[in-house]
Amino acid sequence: MSDDLESTGIGYDDWLDALEDGNGFYLQGKNTATIPPAPERESLDREPLPDEGTIEAVSTIHVPHPAFADDAPYAVAVASFGPVRLTGQVQDVDPTTVEGGSTVVPTVVSTNDTKDEERFIGFIPIESNEPEDGSKHGRPTR
Repeated sequence: MSDDLESTGIGYDDWLDALEDGNGFYLQGKNTATIPPAPERESLDREPLPDEGTIEAVSTIHVPHPAFADDAPYAVAVASFGPVRLTGQVQDVDPTTVEGGSTVVPTVVSTNDTKDEERFIGFIPIESNEPEDGSKHGRPTR
């Protein structure tokens, strides 16, 4: 999957739409890997985003921005997904239990239930989605 996106002007909302539809991707250049929007400094190819990432750093937010007041406390993490790192809010777990090295899947989180709301990256820890029978689970949907 290698589409030259140098002049397409793909934006962050388009990227969130793709992630939400299960088609997450990153942009790979000769010396860089990023997500949109990307500066047009080199030719960039679209590559599939790995389904799972690993938390590299985490912080628990106790005094949030007013838009996130109802969520506090919550965990914000940096997770690596192949050559790219994403920052997102960890979902559906006690924020004090989130640790570096945990495996997560990316998701899109909304500030409310309408399509015109603010959207951002979220992470769902794999451990929180394992079935009680211990079988392998699928990718969660939000």
